[in-house]
Amino acid sequence: MPGEQERLTAVVTTLKRAAAALRDAGVPFAVAGGLACWARGGPVSDHDVDVVVTPDDVPRAVAALEEAGMEPEDPPEEWLTKVHDGEVTVDLIFHPSGVEVTSEVLARADELQVEAVTMPILPLEDVLVTQLLSLTEHHLAYEGLIEAARAVREQVDWASVRRRTEDSPFARAFFTMTEGLGVVPLEPAGDRR
Repeated sequence: MPGEQERLTAVVTTLKRAAAALRDAGVPFAVAGGLACWARGGPVSDHDVDVVVTPDDVPRAVAALEEAGMEPEDPPEEWLTKVHDGEVTVDLIFHPSGVEVTSEVLARADELQVEAVTMPILPLEDVLVTQLLSLTEHHLAYEGLIEAARAVREQVDWASVRRRTEDSPFARAFFTMTEGLGVVPLEPAGDRR
């Protein structure tokens, strides 16, 4: 089992390879998930590489990554497909929670330099919305969300995230915790239900 630094190096190498392959193939995409936060100064993310693409572009994205030497997998989930680069997985997400992946959403991505490779990074608000709306009774991963929120808090339009996730009890719990910890500003009293 590789150490933390070796795993991060492998994930970043795969991120760069995947971004270059998708770019060179002309497939519109944006980096999402923990790596989108990490690219903006958030905590290290060494789980996998999350990339969003439109549903129509999934076959082209898989073909581009296969051409780069990665191995496709057809998972049972209906919102993503997977491609493996050795021990690192690239999740090609086309139906994330709370965000419809369209050309307009991808156009909102910021072109950022990540380890000397320029790539589109999904806005933090979209990343947080998808992560908060993916929480369920069986998947309550607040620790990483709170850590990421603390690291990037000044870069986030929290009112937008709150509004877009207001129907989720898990998102409301996140805001209660992060407000109490002083990570996220308190919701103005006039905006509370």
